[in-house]
Amino acid sequence: MSSYALRPAPDWMAAKRLGTPAHDVFALMNQALRHRRCFAVLGVLALVLGSSCQSVISRPQPRLVGPQLPPPAGDMVPTEKDKSTLPTYTIEPPDILVIEALRLVPKPPYRIQATDVLAIDVDILLEEDPQHDNRYLVDPAGRVDFGLQYGKVKIGGMTEDEAVAALREPFIKVGYADPKISVQLLQSSGLQPISGEHLVAPDGRVNLGTYGSVDVAGLTLDAAKAAIEAQLAKSLESPQVSVSVFAYNSKVYYVITEGAGSGDLVARLPITGNETVLDAISQINGLSRISSKNIWIARPNDSGAGCDTILPVDWREVTKGAATATNYQILPGDRIFIAENKLIAFDAVLNQVIAPFERVFGVTLLGTQTIQTINRFPLGLSGIGGF
Repeated sequence: MSSYALRPAPDWMAAKRLGTPAHDVFALMNQALRHRRCFAVLGVLALVLGSSCQSVISRPQPRLVGPQLPPPAGDMVPTEKDKSTLPTYTIEPPDILVIEALRLVPKPPYRIQATDVLAIDVDILLEEDPQHDNRYLVDPAGRVDFGLQYGKVKIGGMTEDEAVAALREPFIKVGYADPKISVQLLQSSGLQPISGEHLVAPDGRVNLGTYGSVDVAGLTLDAAKAAIEAQLAKSLESPQVSVSVFAYNSKVYYVITEGAGSGDLVARLPITGNETVLDAISQINGLSRISSKNIWIARPNDSGAGCDTILPVDWREVTKGAATATNYQILPGDRIFIAENKLIAFDAVLNQVIAPFERVFGVTLLGTQTIQTINRFPLGLSGIGGF
């Protein structure tokens, strides 16, 4: 076959013009046809050998509207097998934060209140019972109870030093000249509990109860921790807290299914930093009956000045071929657009155009059939109402 490719194709038309005998002209025609078949076969072989799977299964190209910018050549677009970590998380409404109190100590001088828990050590009581419980609850009247022998002592509203002087009295009354006493606050009823879940309000603030509120919108977790501790420091001594995110509600992406004339469907899904296109579409239970395989990601520009990025997704390669090149990692703000099936969309438009006429003709046909049915009776319309 290579010999045909090396020789020029015979010009049987020129031979015919020169008066070559008919049988020779037919021979040249047959040879020329064999040359053309050979070149056609070689062309097909070259096309098959030089093509790859990506050229056989072409990526769907969406119709672009407005200024578009393809992914920068120097930047890697993260995919299923080459994911990237998201930037440092910034808090925004309506995220839910978990705040844990590590150290909440009232600023001195603290005055003892009802239902406070105190650690009171008395040398006399330790001598009598080294294993006795030194924790005492201040009752609603502001007193602590030392039992039948020593009675109750009122210390509500006092500082710790003032309470030590007051607690010496019952022991001195029973004959102890110089009792040694220490008082330490274990649990304060006056401290507002702040541990738990806190919703970031629409104004970007979290409520800390009696300690006020703190603006945390746009802050990282470390910066929010510092801001909350600074607010608590107005009422507490060197407070320490831990801050984490309980619900990532502010960072989302969208899956938009074109409705083929029935209205588009939009799913708003929270992002965790690890989703791909396949994960996103699985969240909406796959493609619907009206959807095509034409899918792409519309990724907004960071600056918001247009020239957004369009990333076509080869759905067949991602699903049937387990390819990962277009199974892109989803980033916050991405729009995954699933185009409609054009035939179903055309059928829907056709139904919208034809349906009014069908209703009109249906009413007309019904009226005609009614008249024909009445006329089948003996009197027909002439016998009704005097006609």
